[in-house]
Amino acid sequence: MTLLKAAWTNAISRAFGKFASTRFPSPLQMAINYAYVKLMGVDLTAFEDIDHYDSLNALFTRKLIYEREITSDPNAVISPVDSFITAAGEVKNAKALQIKGFSYSVAELLTDKFEPDVISEIENGTYINFYLSPKDYHRYHVPIDMKVLRVVHVPGALYPVNFKYLRKVPALFVKNERVILECVDNANQLFFIVLVGALNVGKMTLSFDERIQTDIENDAIKVYDYDNVTLKRGDELGMFMMGSTIVLLFEEGFVKLEERLEGRKIRFGDIVAYRRNGNNG
Repeated sequence: MTLLKAAWTNAISRAFGKFASTRFPSPLQMAINYAYVKLMGVDLTAFEDIDHYDSLNALFTRKLIYEREITSDPNAVISPVDSFITAAGEVKNAKALQIKGFSYSVAELLTDKFEPDVISEIENGTYINFYLSPKDYHRYHVPIDMKVLRVVHVPGALYPVNFKYLRKVPALFVKNERVILECVDNANQLFFIVLVGALNVGKMTLSFDERIQTDIENDAIKVYDYDNVTLKRGDELGMFMMGSTIVLLFEEGFVKLEERLEGRKIRFGDIVAYRRNGNNG
């Protein structure tokens, strides 16, 4: 398989982003929307009708019109997205899997913008990879009551994150553009939410900070620190402009994963883990 060059992936993504954000005359827009829904197999049962969306981006980032049921168990960690779990398990030798047979360094994924003692907490922890396909609901949510301490935006390539590329590009998540959230739960246990960009998915947003702009022609890593950003489980956290991947990384001893996660199709709100300490906050 011929791999796209990194520079091309960014250029293609920006061009596609301009097309997707354009509001075409209604008959043409409806034709584009219908073609996309049919081609990708999008299920709009829980969303507005197709003629509600005045651009392809509006269709990508559609909101749910029915609230998802969220467990009342305070120790449950829920899936932040509708997705397919490509890998899940224990971090070993400071490495996690992007897919079976392909690992990456947790420290390289998180970068040196976090203190070594913070990264070391994760290097024997637990991880879950959530892959969102182009047909999935593209908004992401808070997996457990949390406080955001720091966000790091890392520019990079925008390789596809589908199975073909996961099996061909070593440390793909480390190469791609990403937004990394350092968080703690209400028992001060550490975890990270890593939003990974992909081909045609350069735009990632955070609901609590509009300053963070992704998929721009700037190679500088940016760091944002917070004192009072607290979010509740199930709150909307932001959105991808099409499908991509989210990685959750938990410190050692924080959670016990649900059994047989890997290879499962899962929805936002489904339980993926439980806090081990049983602290009700």
